[in-house]
Amino acid sequence: MQTYVEAVGSGVSASAPSAVRQWWVLTLRVVRASVRNGELMTALLAPSVFTLGFYVPLNRVMSFGHGFGSYAQFLMPMIVMQAVSFCAAAAALRAATDARDGLDDRFASMPMPVSAPLAARTTATVYRIVVAVSAAIVCGYVIGARFQGNIWRTAGFVIFAVLVGLLLGLLGDLLGALTRSPEATTQVLVLPQLILGMVSTGFAPVDQFPDWIRGFARNQPISAFVNVLRALSGDTGPVTWALLGPGLLWLLGGLVLLGAVSAVVAGRRHR
Repeated sequence: MQTYVEAVGSGVSASAPSAVRQWWVLTLRVVRASVRNGELMTALLAPSVFTLGFYVPLNRVMSFGHGFGSYAQFLMPMIVMQAVSFCAAAAALRAATDARDGLDDRFASMPMPVSAPLAARTTATVYRIVVAVSAAIVCGYVIGARFQGNIWRTAGFVIFAVLVGLLLGLLGDLLGALTRSPEATTQVLVLPQLILGMVSTGFAPVDQFPDWIRGFARNQPISAFVNVLRALSGDTGPVTWALLGPGLLWLLGGLVLLGAVSAVVAGRRHR
């Protein structure tokens, strides 16, 4: 990677590498780093740690019905959400580290597309998300959760989970690029994840929350995402717009907004 950067930056090569090749080399750089520094292992192991930490104690105290066969069925979407949130944190740390170390500025001075570094980091994030979602589904199966719908609903579950991970990954990447501090980025991400995760319908049905916070727990984005995943995976009956609509709107709006802002931030570095 260093040889490639030096060659492009110094103009040694007679013909500039193609945009696709630049994207691919930068993607491999991030993927290899994720293997070396343990990010990939975290994506694999985090779902199992989360499953043990929440399913084992809560399964004994939750009295369940609510249209689900078991607490495992109810919890699996939240296991997936936690898995992809770890990937978002890794994306934030990578973006902050690159910005702090001056790599973004160096890339900005090279003959490459504005979007190449961002596209490479995003591709590597999606790679980790796919690994994390696969591990989370395996954890759900181990504790007894099962997909109840047809193959299209199951495929929709996986695709939606990956897209939610992409949304969170873009958010993490943007925060990391703006703060340029891995430490500050971690602090910025932890509190919202903790609040939105715990005060959501991921762990308990909305009717088990106190009246004063029930509206927030029902309508916040994590709950909307979990509802979509439950509709696609569980035994809640027909998949309706009432179940899918809020989550899809949060997802679409977030992807459009974060994609546009990330592109603007990346473009400003090349001026």
